[in-house]
Amino acid sequence: MNKRQLQKLGVPDHCIKSAIQAVQAARTSGAVKGNEIKGLVADVVESPSKFVDDAHFQAFARELIESESAPADYSAIDYRTWGTDIDDGAHSQMAQACRVPSAVCAALMPDAHIGYGLPIGGVLACENAVIPYAVGVDIACRMKLSVLDVPVNDMKVRFDRFRDSLERGTVFGVGAKQQKRQDHAVMDQDWTVSKITRENKTKAWNQLGTSGSGNHFVEFGKLTLGERDEELGLDAGEYVALLSHSGSRGTGASVCSTYSNIARSRLPKRHEELSYLAWLSLDSQEGQEYWAAMNLMGDYAAANHAVIHKRVTKLLGARIVSGVENHHNFAWKEQHFGKEVVVHRKGATPAGEGALGVIPGSMADPAYVVRGKGNAKSMDSASHGAGRRMSRKKAKATYNLKSIARDLEKKGIRVLSAGADEVPSVYKNIDDVMSEQQDLVDIVARFDPKIVKMCGDGSRAED
Repeated sequence: MNKRQLQKLGVPDHCIKSAIQAVQAARTSGAVKGNEIKGLVADVVESPSKFVDDAHFQAFARELIESESAPADYSAIDYRTWGTDIDDGAHSQMAQACRVPSAVCAALMPDAHIGYGLPIGGVLACENAVIPYAVGVDIACRMKLSVLDVPVNDMKVRFDRFRDSLERGTVFGVGAKQQKRQDHAVMDQDWTVSKITRENKTKAWNQLGTSGSGNHFVEFGKLTLGERDEELGLDAGEYVALLSHSGSRGTGASVCSTYSNIARSRLPKRHEELSYLAWLSLDSQEGQEYWAAMNLMGDYAAANHAVIHKRVTKLLGARIVSGVENHHNFAWKEQHFGKEVVVHRKGATPAGEGALGVIPGSMADPAYVVRGKGNAKSMDSASHGAGRRMSRKKAKATYNLKSIARDLEKKGIRVLSAGADEVPSVYKNIDDVMSEQQDLVDIVARFDPKIVKMCGDGSRAED
């Protein structure tokens, strides 16, 4: 059948390709003969839901269903921006994200820079749809800070002990594994929620307690509280704290890649410019699978940090007395605008009213423990860090890590390992970023890095 014949049967122009493929497949298999094909195509057009599992017509049927559920015409929503030091590329990506048909609200945080699909620092709320690349490659990348019961001066007088606990407590690098499998209840959860999580369970277990690459780190530092905080259970003063940044490792990346590919394969042709923002309906089987896998990766990322902190503090001979942790690179079902929406925070920290979180700077600049203000305009969100101002490629060509590390040591900061693409100058000024989001969070405490460990092999992960 040709395009004109299909149009006469009511096939929309943007579904012609999938209709032709379906007809060819049905004829090749011998399932349909002669003029029967016209009646069958007409039946699919009239009742596509009856053919979503058909061996030959399922792709055509699903494209028709999506055509019916999407508005015939739509315009981009607006987005609110916090901060001024944001590159044009990030704004272009955010503007494109605002053209996703299900999008209802969007915001850009002051640490924003270019990512895949949704920019890092982008917040996007959608109705009944989840976008794998708006969550990110490193699903549930997160921050965890633990306050320890050791004197601050120990970081100087017992430096070797602190260094050893970081060196032996975790492992850095793409594909890095622990020599011995670590124990955590997350491995007893249901890993059969999707084919990808089932097939990657062994990898996930082997990587439990590891830290990845790129901007991921584990570091000791000095935490300063200006006044007592009842939720933390800490008086005003200075404390030793352990701070880590990492996510769901290789398994999370596999989940993102698999379901983003599925979403792209089903993206209507008229939305082909939104390829890296392809979505899955939460009413679909694949949408439900991704949602379950994403939440499992959230539990796994939290477990990953828990294991790291347990190992490092045990090696140090310390005890955890308080702590704060939070996800970014995740999607949450939340109530906004009087209805339930899916809020994607890619490189953005949840900042609902009263919610504690951690916003880091760089290996030389402070991180801040914050408490959210619940600003509805940002959908209860804040930045997840300082944000890059220089590409990794340019940073590696510009800076010498050994020289930077020597300068930092003079300032009391010891860098055990890192890449030249993570030196302080590649990041925006964290205090400027914090100043630009005073209506989103209150600062509770300041963390100053003292002993820093990052991946030193040049590999990278998405921020």
